[in-house]
Amino acid sequence: MSDPDAHLLIVDDDERIRGLLQRFLVRHGFLVTAARDAAHARRVLSGLEFDLIVLDVMMPGEDGVSLTRDLRKTSQTPILLLTAKADTDDRIAGLEAGADDYLSKPFEPKELLLRINAILRRMPETEADAKAPKLLTLGPVRYDIERGEMWRGQDLVRLTATEAQLMRIFSASPGEAVSRAQLVEDLGRDRDQSQERAVDVQITRLRRKIEADPKQPRYLQTVRGAGYMLAPD
Repeated sequence: MSDPDAHLLIVDDDERIRGLLQRFLVRHGFLVTAARDAAHARRVLSGLEFDLIVLDVMMPGEDGVSLTRDLRKTSQTPILLLTAKADTDDRIAGLEAGADDYLSKPFEPKELLLRINAILRRMPETEADAKAPKLLTLGPVRYDIERGEMWRGQDLVRLTATEAQLMRIFSASPGEAVSRAQLVEDLGRDRDQSQERAVDVQITRLRRKIEADPKQPRYLQTVRGAGYMLAPD
C-alpha cells in the first residue's frame, strides 16, 4: 500500500517518461509534482517540501548526481536516482552523493513503486512534521497543501476531484505560470483543444471558491500567453 499523504517530486527531462510516471504514481495514491530539469526542481523545492524525490541522473545542464550532492547540504529528503547507466561506478557515485536508492532504466513501474514505498517506510515521522501543516494563504481562504484541504474561516470548502488536483498542481509552484497544455497533461487527460477549454471551465469554478470577485481574480490569475498562476499572500 502507498502512503496516501506522501508528496513526491519527479525530476526528468524526458516529457513522456515524466508524464507516465506522474500518472502511474497518482493512480497509486501519491501526490505528485513534476519538474523538467534541475533548475526547475530547485524553484519548486524553494517553496515546498516533499516526502521523496525521484531524480533522473542524465539531464541537460546540472545532472542528478550533482543536484543530489548539493541538496544534501541542507536537506535529508529521500532521493531515488534513475539512470540509463547500469555501471557500478555510476551507482556508487550516486550513493556517495547522498542518494537513498538507485534504479537503472529501463525499469518496471511496479519496481519503482515498491522501492518508493520501502524508502518511505524507513523514514520516521518527526514531531515537527506531525504538528506543522504547510499552508498557503489566499486572503480569507487557507489551503493545506499536505491534506489537500481548503478552508474559509472554520468552514471546509468542498472541492471536486478535478479542483483538488488543480490546487495540488498550482500549490507545487506558487507564483509560476502553468500552461493550459501542462494542466491537461498533469490532470492525466488526452491533449486536445476541447480538454484545454474544459480546464478553463474548471478554473472558472475554482475561482468562485477562492476569489472575492471571480471576474477580477487576485489569487488565481491569468497570465497572458503563459497560462494560469496561483499567487498566494
